[in-house]
Amino acid sequence: MSIGRMVLNSAVVVLLCSAVAQGGRFVIKLDIPGPEDSAGGVITADVDNNGTMDYLVTVPGHLAAYSGDGKKLWIVKKDVVVGGSSENEGLPGHCGPGVAAGDVDDDGKCEVVFITKDSVIHVVEGKTGREKAKAKPPVPKGAQRWELAMIADFRGTGKDLDILLQATNKDGYRMGKFLAAYTMKDLLAGGKPLWQTDKFVSCAHNGARLADLNGDGRDEVLGATIFSPGGKLVTRAIPDRYHIDSVFVADVQPKRKGLEVVLLEEGANQVQVVGLGGPIWRKNFKKQEPQNATVGRFKKGSDEIFVWCRSRYNEHQKPFVFDSAGKMVFDYKMDDVAPKGWTASGVEIINTIDWTGAKQQLACAKERHESGDVCLFEPLTGKFVATFKEKADRLYVADVTGDWREEIIVQNGNELHIYKNDKPNQRPNHKRLWTDRNYRRLKQCYNYYSP
Repeated sequence: MSIGRMVLNSAVVVLLCSAVAQGGRFVIKLDIPGPEDSAGGVITADVDNNGTMDYLVTVPGHLAAYSGDGKKLWIVKKDVVVGGSSENEGLPGHCGPGVAAGDVDDDGKCEVVFITKDSVIHVVEGKTGREKAKAKPPVPKGAQRWELAMIADFRGTGKDLDILLQATNKDGYRMGKFLAAYTMKDLLAGGKPLWQTDKFVSCAHNGARLADLNGDGRDEVLGATIFSPGGKLVTRAIPDRYHIDSVFVADVQPKRKGLEVVLLEEGANQVQVVGLGGPIWRKNFKKQEPQNATVGRFKKGSDEIFVWCRSRYNEHQKPFVFDSAGKMVFDYKMDDVAPKGWTASGVEIINTIDWTGAKQQLACAKERHESGDVCLFEPLTGKFVATFKEKADRLYVADVTGDWREEIIVQNGNELHIYKNDKPNQRPNHKRLWTDRNYRRLKQCYNYYSP
């Protein structure tokens, strides 16, 4: 791949199947309106149970499912809870998909779960969209409605049989402090929750994230506070007052037991790493706000985790990078590395991506503040590896074609454009990323701030 702006061709990507092709990319034409703002998003899941990944797309009033070969499976026209600014409108926040998928009733088939604005949780058949069940659990006092439903495993069943509901306070600056954890069976039967709290400190701009941090087969609930699978407060970020912009999960310090949570703090402008045992390090670079990040193995041949931070500047961004110990190791001006014609506003929706199959991961992002192009770049050097001519409204990264490497999924108006690396996979025998339950959780519990 050459560096700089280029038009895609067969040397860069291959068609994923024999569906519609335009300019070297696989195109799925959507029978729903394109986004008019930041409400709605995209996830992938095997909804039709045929062993390949499919696509779920939400925009206001619509939830659509398309098979991996581009065939429309179904469209549900309901007032799905999606929206823009979570602090003003509630969850799921900018580009939050507001939908989850998994075998929630243990029948061996995939279901799709979402909430409508009347606080009803809907469970529909993944293959057809036919409604199988619904429930309307009590809404916490002080909340407007339930806003986000996340599939979970709090009991260690090894299955997707639990659900986490989240809501924000309806008045003032909205934060997702209300949580209720249910078994799916009890939720649909009108039963009581496993636990609930109004003390969760969520990221300011998106919902809770779920991951099994200690490897016991049960999901923790992650934000500025970490709650155990049983609903107990485990630890919290420091200090006691904070405004967290983004939340990520990684094995930042492998010598410590379990995984860590990476938090970006606005105000004091710190980057924090927190484990189940408590805060590990908290650092800043010249008191610049980190705002958005990508976290991954960015050094060639190394397993070390680095934290790349975008910085807040509306134009002429100045990214900076911390290593796993919290040492600032690199900073640069985005204007110096971006290709000619790239917006001065920099990048947004920054995903870590396994593109080549090597240990070294890249970052994938789109042009900021516009429906623009998409790029791959090296976080440690700032080097743009490739750019893709686009009008991207949404950007999602996931393993969809089956060789474990990740593809780039772009929503461009009422089309999905999927890009695949056709170069040889450097580690063809690596297991698929979807075998990691944390990968499955994090690829559904995301939005603009925490891809």
